[in-house]
Amino acid sequence: MKNLNLNLLSAATGVTFTTEEFMKIGARIWNLERLFNLQAGLSAVDDTLPERILKDPIRTGPATGLVNRLGEMLPDYYKLRGWDVVGVPTKEKLAALDL
Repeated sequence: MKNLNLNLLSAATGVTFTTEEFMKIGARIWNLERLFNLQAGLSAVDDTLPERILKDPIRTGPATGLVNRLGEMLPDYYKLRGWDVVGVPTKEKLAALDL
């Protein structure tokens, strides 16, 4: 899939990208979007899902009976993204992305 995306991006821009460059572009976009949303007043409080997904158990499949554990998973997500505990991109992350 990555090669297809790389080929499409190259066809659209006329520039050839490595997988690493492609992934960095995506990370830059994701972090810029996050910064925009934070500047617009959104915060970690807004990083949620509809109430029914958070409270109603899954009805079928291998996860039957389980309830989404967003509250437990969100801190790990922030850490994996290189954001602080409230979902703000760290200075180190922004520097790594040349932002």
